[in-house]
Amino acid sequence: MEINGIAHIQITAGNFARSKPFYQKLLPFLGLREVMDNAGGYYCVGGRTGVLVSPPDPEHDGERFVQRRVGLHHVCFRARSREDVDEAHAFISKLGVPIIHAPQEDGWAPGYYSILFEDPDGVRLEINHVPGKGVFDHDNQVKAMRPDEAF
Repeated sequence: MEINGIAHIQITAGNFARSKPFYQKLLPFLGLREVMDNAGGYYCVGGRTGVLVSPPDPEHDGERFVQRRVGLHHVCFRARSREDVDEAHAFISKLGVPIIHAPQEDGWAPGYYSILFEDPDGVRLEINHVPGKGVFDHDNQVKAMRPDEAF
C-alpha cells in the first residue's frame, strides 16, 4: 500500500472565536474552499487537503498550543512555487500574527524555501516550496534536527 497524501488535519483552537476569523482568511487564500461553517467548526478543502478548525472542550477553552508537548509539532502546506511562498508572506504579514521567519532557504532538501508563522493560538504553520524531487534528489538524506531548532 502507498497512501495518497493526508486527507485532512483537524486543529483544535484554544480560542475558537479568535482563531476562526484568521482561518477564514488564510484557508481561502491558500485555495481551500469552505465546506462547513458552524458551531462545530470551520472546514475547508482544496489541493487534496482538508483543514478543520474546531472549538475546544469547555475545560480547555482559552488554552494555548505548546509546540514541544506530545502531539502536533506544526503543519506545513506545500506551495507550487517560491513566488507563492513570497505572496503568502505578504498576505500573512497583514493578518497580525507572529511570523517566526520570513521566506528563507533551509537545508531540509535542495531548494527548500519556506515561511513559518503562528495562528492566534500559537499553532505553528509553515508554507514551503521544494523544487524537483525534494529529498529524493538528495539521496534520501534529511537534515538532522537539533532539539533547540525553532522549526
